[in-house]
Amino acid sequence: MIETLTQYIDSIAKIIEFVGVMIMVLGLVYAFYKTISSLGHFTDETYVSIRQAVGKSILLGLEVLIAADIMATVVTEPTLKDVLVLGFIVLIRTFLSLSLQVELEGRFPWQSKKSASEKRLNTPQADKI
Repeated sequence: MIETLTQYIDSIAKIIEFVGVMIMVLGLVYAFYKTISSLGHFTDETYVSIRQAVGKSILLGLEVLIAADIMATVVTEPTLKDVLVLGFIVLIRTFLSLSLQVELEGRFPWQSKKSASEKRLNTPQADKI
């Protein structure tokens, strides 16, 4: 009974991994479509929009892959090595997610939108404008 449940959860984890990868691939395809459809009138706003589409799909895909990794590790009898590898994978993916979010939104997730814009206005470069 437990072995059957383990096989089901392992299969579900593989499906979730596939979904995570497909989220990233479809986000990239969508960004390519946006790029091609805006070739005649490509502006800075178009570039930012395309860049954010790619970044958001990568962010969502990474979050789904983290969930799949956790499921795959928990379902087996994890050794210390497996748990350490999972910990490093989650740490790296979390760092990537945080970096992407800061790059896309210009602020850390725990900052309010107002405080991030206030910081930009208080920079020495803003005084020159």
